[in-house]
Amino acid sequence: MKEDLNLTATTFYGLEEVLAAELLQLGAKEIKIANRAVGFKGDLGFLYKANFNLHTALRVLWQIAGFTKVYKAEQLYKNIQQIDWSAYMQPFQTFRIDVTGQTKFFKNTRFIALKAKDAIVDQFRAKYNSRPDIDLRQPDIRLILHFEDQKMTVHIDSSGESLHKRGYRIQTNIAPLNEVLASGIVALSGWRGCCNLLDPMCGSGTILIEAAMREMNIPAAINRSTFGFQNWPNYQAQLFELIKTSSLNKIRELPDGVKLMGYDKAPSAVEKARLNIKNANLDEFIQIEQKDFFNTGKPVQKHFLLFNPPYDERLKIDLPNFYKQIGDTLKQNYTGMEAWMLVGNLAALKYVGLRPTKRIKLFNGKLEARLVQYLLYQGSKKH
Repeated sequence: MKEDLNLTATTFYGLEEVLAAELLQLGAKEIKIANRAVGFKGDLGFLYKANFNLHTALRVLWQIAGFTKVYKAEQLYKNIQQIDWSAYMQPFQTFRIDVTGQTKFFKNTRFIALKAKDAIVDQFRAKYNSRPDIDLRQPDIRLILHFEDQKMTVHIDSSGESLHKRGYRIQTNIAPLNEVLASGIVALSGWRGCCNLLDPMCGSGTILIEAAMREMNIPAAINRSTFGFQNWPNYQAQLFELIKTSSLNKIRELPDGVKLMGYDKAPSAVEKARLNIKNANLDEFIQIEQKDFFNTGKPVQKHFLLFNPPYDERLKIDLPNFYKQIGDTLKQNYTGMEAWMLVGNLAALKYVGLRPTKRIKLFNGKLEARLVQYLLYQGSKKH
């Protein structure tokens, strides 16, 4: 019987339920939702499967140890030394240690990381007369020590680079939307291939790419070549290949007649979006046009709108006028349709002139945002 591992997938605030649903569908056991994370259990093969398939996870961590009372440097060193590090890395490899959570018993996280590093290095020197080196930029092995006051858990990062780095996005605009957040807002909006999807301010095309991947059941990491677990001593390449093949066999077609479309008024954005879509091998399914949303007419077919308009953070705009134009265009040209916007400037919402039917709190990096829904009724609806 294969041993189940204690695993945690991290995500953005507000996407925990979406990630838990993904994990349940993949077959995870003992799913527990936390803040910006979801805990679960699965064997080594499932760890590979999670990294390859999850759309709304930033990292997948394996908890390899836990200690209940860590409040002195000597205890920290002794506890780290109890772990057999040769099971997780080799003397010729590089590693880094990150410290998360909160503890009042140590001066700073740098001290904790240095003390833990000493314990690991000393163990390797005693066993092999050789030691792994620290590499803060591109380590082979990434360790996370998480503190909750005196309690310390030790994790090894199985993902390597963050899982939002899918491998398809070569070109970006000034303020690109994180791929994990883009996938999350597609899920939260409820779009499931029911009708045409339009991103009227598509930028580099991320929302449309992520929507297509979700609807077609394309593994999130299909275009990615490396993962942290491939550097582990226990890495099973053949098992990973079997899991990839199984996942790829579950890809499906878009529903008949459904189109994914994007507009952007900037020629440079259109070019970048088309290139990214081509890199994702989705150019057959997503169409990008150079259009100013504010000058578009009423579509013949029903559209579901999902977009992330600029909000004056890095793209300087006349905020009141810009968001008023969004509201006016939706009212005049998209009646009878459903629109969702991710807005990173909460003050901007009052200029739209429409009452949201739903508001979902999210964070875009450190920036508090709202995903808002507008049901664009035919005729006027009293506020």
